[in-house]
Amino acid sequence: MRFLLDAEQRAFAASLDAMLTAADTPALIRRWSRGEHTGGRALWSRIADAGVFALAVPEAYDGCGPRPVDLAVAFVELGRHAVPGPLVETVTAAVLLSEPALAKRFLGSLASGETMATVALGGADGTALDGDTAALLLSLGADGLRLAPGHGPVRASLDPARRLTSLAPGGELLTPGPPLAHALTWARLATAAQALGVGLALLDRTVAYVRQRTQFGVPIGSFQAVKHRLADATIALEFARPLVFGAALTMSPADAAAAKVSACGAAYATARTALQLHGAIGYTAEYDLSLWLTKARALRTAWGTPDECRATVLGDRARRR
Repeated sequence: MRFLLDAEQRAFAASLDAMLTAADTPALIRRWSRGEHTGGRALWSRIADAGVFALAVPEAYDGCGPRPVDLAVAFVELGRHAVPGPLVETVTAAVLLSEPALAKRFLGSLASGETMATVALGGADGTALDGDTAALLLSLGADGLRLAPGHGPVRASLDPARRLTSLAPGGELLTPGPPLAHALTWARLATAAQALGVGLALLDRTVAYVRQRTQFGVPIGSFQAVKHRLADATIALEFARPLVFGAALTMSPADAAAAKVSACGAAYATARTALQLHGAIGYTAEYDLSLWLTKARALRTAWGTPDECRATVLGDRARRR
């Protein structure tokens, strides 16, 4: 399969890139990590105005979806700029709340960006992303999907843009049973696209750096070993790209799991290359590269570890035999 974005999708990506470039996301991330959410919320509203969250919401409920391919296009750009906030979780919440009675109640505000949502797997014992800033707190346990009444204290995360909390037990039961399978496919697709964008940003920043840094009177990018590392990172990301958009076309749980393994693995490998080629400066939290490095590591296990995603792929193959 040869997948190419059409002109409208490329223009959508370009418009998001321009908007997010102007937003100075590194500064927003640092404020977000301190619990200062004003700038992040303003950016969230602009992202919603661009129609990103509406892509997961049916037209009947003030959305323009479901359009998973366009959502993947958007999340590549969100990852490229390391946008903070419960982005994947809000999309997942929109899918979890697709039952008509719940959709009428919740989806309009999710599509418009008025409401941020987060989701904790495993019930109240699970961990929720940005529970302190999300207005809609969903807890998905063995008994079903609940509207959590509150959250616990904020805990630090490897990625400063990912503020973790537990959710309070109890709350209104929205749907009985664990309605996870379809929502997990959307979550893994969005995470994979976000990771692909993170990897592409790391690659771009590293290529720019090795062109500027000199050793022995020449740019280090001219060294064969450096070229090989960057070539390996480029190949890994380019092999991940069709898996991400292929999964968006099929919306198969196995395809989404495979895309997540590939994209998150490629982003993590690119992060390791970026760290090595930047040298000591790459280890400093004050240097903006660190914001992408930590996100690549965090996304690797978000919404399913590599082993869990591989088990989904292998289980699908076994059923087909």
